[in-house]
Amino acid sequence: MGGVRILVVQPSKLDSPGELGEWLLAAGAELDVVLPSEQQLPDGFDGHQGVVVLGSEIGAYDDAEHPWLAGVRALLSKAVGERVPVLAICLGAQLLAAATGGQVRAARKGPEVGTLLVAKRDAAAEDPLLGPAPLTPDVLQFHTDEITALPPSARLLASSPKCDNQAFRVGDCAYGLQFHIETTPEMVLEWARLSPDVAAAARPGQLEPEHLREFHADLAETWQPVAERFVRMVATPPEERSTSRFLPLA
Repeated sequence: MGGVRILVVQPSKLDSPGELGEWLLAAGAELDVVLPSEQQLPDGFDGHQGVVVLGSEIGAYDDAEHPWLAGVRALLSKAVGERVPVLAICLGAQLLAAATGGQVRAARKGPEVGTLLVAKRDAAAEDPLLGPAPLTPDVLQFHTDEITALPPSARLLASSPKCDNQAFRVGDCAYGLQFHIETTPEMVLEWARLSPDVAAAARPGQLEPEHLREFHADLAETWQPVAERFVRMVATPPEERSTSRFLPLA
C-alpha cells in the first residue's frame, strides 16, 4: 500500500481523525489533514488518491458563518466525478449528499445520539466496502440534522429506525456515513459536555465513560476492517476495481 495518500478534511477541531486515522495509517496510507477553516483546500487530487471528510457541530448549509463549506462541497463533487474514493462521516456525509443532489434538514424525529446499531439494506450485501460488515453494525450517533433525500444516483446501504439514510454510496466509490466510526471515548465525552441538550437524547448510561470504553472496542472490531478495505480501494486504479464485495488484497 506504499504511496497511497489520503486527504483528510477536518471541519472541526472537536472531531479529529481519531481511531479512523490510526486504522488508515496501520493499513499503509499516508494522511494529509487539512482544517478548511484555517487552511486552503487543494484544487484537485494530483497529490491524493482518496478523501476522508469528518464531522462537525455546524450544519451543511451554514455558509454565511463558514464560507469554506462551499469549497468542501465542490471538492466532494469533483471527487465523485473523477471516481476518487471518498469516505464522508456525519457532516461529511451531509456535504456529500448536498454536493451531489441530495437534501439535508433538521432531523424529523429529533437528535440521534448514543451507542446504537444501524441495519444494512439488501443493496449492501455485495458492496465492496460494507458487504462483509455485520448486518447490524455498532455505530456512534451524535447528530441533529439528517439527510432527508439522497442524491438521485445514490444507493442506500444502511438505515436506522430514527434516520432512514444512514449509509449510502454515490457512484462506485464515494461513501457517506451519517454516523461516527472515528471517535474515541474522550471525544464523545467532550461532545456531551459541550452539547448537553443534544447528549440528553441518548439512553441512560450510553455516554458513561466505562460504557464508551467497552463500546469502542466493539466499534474497532467492526470498522477497522472497513477502513482497511477503503485503503485497498484507494490503492486500486479505477479500471481495476471490483464491483463485488471482494477487493484485491494488495
